[in-house]
Amino acid sequence: MDREQRSQWNCCPSAPRFDAMTRFRKIILGLLVILVALGLFVAWVLRGSPAEYSLADTTGPKPKLAEPDPQTFPTLGLAKPIGWGANETPVAGKGLVVTRFADGLDHPRSVVVLANGDVLVAETNAPPSRGPGGLTGLVMNYLFKTVGAGDPSPNKIVILRDANHDGKAEQKIVMENPALNSPFGMVIREGRLYVANNDAVVSWPFVAGQTSLQGKPEKLMDLPAGGMHWVRNMALTPDGQKLYVTVGSSSNIAENGVDQERGRAAIHEYDFAKKSEREYASGLRNPNGLDFNPRTGELWTVVNERDMLGSDLVPDYLASVPLGATFGWPWAYWKKNIDWRVKEPMPDYMLEYVRKPDYALGAHTAPLGLAFSRGGNVMGAQFASGAFIARHGSWNRKPLSGYDVIFVGFDDRGNVLPNQPIPVLTGFLTADGKAKGRPTWVAFAQDGALLVSDDTGGVIWRVSSPGAKPAAAIAAIPSGTMPPEGKAGVKYMASPNADSDLVKPKP
Repeated sequence: MDREQRSQWNCCPSAPRFDAMTRFRKIILGLLVILVALGLFVAWVLRGSPAEYSLADTTGPKPKLAEPDPQTFPTLGLAKPIGWGANETPVAGKGLVVTRFADGLDHPRSVVVLANGDVLVAETNAPPSRGPGGLTGLVMNYLFKTVGAGDPSPNKIVILRDANHDGKAEQKIVMENPALNSPFGMVIREGRLYVANNDAVVSWPFVAGQTSLQGKPEKLMDLPAGGMHWVRNMALTPDGQKLYVTVGSSSNIAENGVDQERGRAAIHEYDFAKKSEREYASGLRNPNGLDFNPRTGELWTVVNERDMLGSDLVPDYLASVPLGATFGWPWAYWKKNIDWRVKEPMPDYMLEYVRKPDYALGAHTAPLGLAFSRGGNVMGAQFASGAFIARHGSWNRKPLSGYDVIFVGFDDRGNVLPNQPIPVLTGFLTADGKAKGRPTWVAFAQDGALLVSDDTGGVIWRVSSPGAKPAAAIAAIPSGTMPPEGKAGVKYMASPNADSDLVKPKP
């Protein structure tokens, strides 16, 4: 075999090895390109759309409304929960102090104070199935777990008892019952405890001092179950005759169809005397806290508005809610601003009767708890007339917003004042954007202090003004009825008034 033949013979076995190495390098290079592209995509998604307006700009009776920035992927601003140190507390506002009323709780949310001073706290979380499936569902579940809201619901009601009146609960009594299903709203009426599960309002026989829920409850009314917004809150009229129940939407902007939102994004009313229910108000994407204005008797609520229009839209809000009111969701926000992402046709003339909210609470602040000042509170003179609001905090705004408790002032006629809110509790976020806790609910203890639940920190905080005298009771504005209608067939004549300035000649 000559040299040329040997050369050809030796080179042939190396050709397949060369081709394999080339393919391997191409695969590696392709994977690197994909990883780089994926990294750039993730970085772009995580960067999102930073806010152009300050939080103050989107707060108050006349908030600034930015140009809509429709998003396929929401701006993400996630505050990782880290909890509180043993001696740590939030930062109390001027003239206030904050202490721990109770800790070691499992997702404490709504708070109700009984006549004997016992404090009921719902330990609760979302039901097993919430929101959409598929990729959207996976992303949502990831977000909820990241911010500490992805755990199974404890489904418990805890009694906190401060027997020696030192401002700290010494006793913690857990009440369980198989019928508790993501419980939230609670009210006491005529010897029964009414609980708003995510899918129904149920009740048990209950009096102050009782420490268990026995047997199967009575069902008062069914509610649309679960969905993106699963919380169901309740408020009982001062005379105990009517019950109001909030039901949030199952989606952001009815992207699954308006038919899927039947009975949702609304406040429902139950009349005990008539044993009937009706939809009281609508177009409220996710109403939560409910309370009655002590001066006017009006029902008020706080609402979480829509997402994925940028960090500056849409401001959440505080609003009075008369019978039959609609606030525009999903088609419109802040009365006249149309959300063009919604494909379902808008009802005829809807913008003519959509109600404008009374007070913006900032974009994406997530207001939950609401409690009006009342007689007997010990928060000090600057908090004598207005509403305390717990802002749970944003997950889709840069920079983060909320994560605080604020006070919105009202005048002596029961109208909200055009001022910026007063800080009550801050310091829930660290300097690098981690969450020690998230304020959720507000209620007044029997001694007049403000109780604040912190579902991420597992704490009930107690806020008061040292040395403050119990506030005087707020006098309700007298109300009357319209005069009766005139009799049919009776004619009324109008005659000029010679003394009127309208008929006198001008000089």
